[in-house]
Amino acid sequence: MQPARLDESVEIPADTIVVAAYGLLIPDSLLARGLWLNVHPSLLPRWRGAAPIERALMAGDDRTGVTIHRTTAELDAGPIAAQEAFEVGPEDDAGAVYARAAEIAARLIRDVLPEPDFREQPSDGATYAEKITPADRELDLARPAREVVNHVRALSPHIGARAVVDGSPLVVWKAREASDGSLELLEVQPDGRRRMTYAEYLRGRR
Repeated sequence: MQPARLDESVEIPADTIVVAAYGLLIPDSLLARGLWLNVHPSLLPRWRGAAPIERALMAGDDRTGVTIHRTTAELDAGPIAAQEAFEVGPEDDAGAVYARAAEIAARLIRDVLPEPDFREQPSDGATYAEKITPADRELDLARPAREVVNHVRALSPHIGARAVVDGSPLVVWKAREASDGSLELLEVQPDGRRRMTYAEYLRGRR
């Protein structure tokens, strides 16, 4: 079910409701009707909010996870029923992290649903993952290569980071830090064209 709005008129014939990637406010009147569980792809209280995977990658986190918690009025702050961490590889992009988080979330929900046992979520260490905006897509190629690579990883393969390279706008889908610390573009997409390796793009320009 993906109701366009939630108010007292919404009837959900279940005692427990699991919410995943649902960005609308759930009113207290509905929260009071049953147990609402939220699937959140971070190690709460770190990265509460709309874009936890993207923000974790942008920050260079090498570890994240999945949290199942009770939905409350405060954003992603409810007591925790289950939590599991996993390592993030240096080349993992958001797609890879989402896929791993989904596998873990399905297993955690299966284990939790019969009889969830909650512990209060700590407030210390809370950070917030703001929604990705158009400004977040813009790459600053003057930043250190590792920061740029992390930014590209965070927005691939679903959004794409943008940069102007030699006067031409490109969407950058893959990049890496070279052994000398410089930035190497690996996969790009010129406006109105398909994705291609950066080497293919350079050959086309010549």
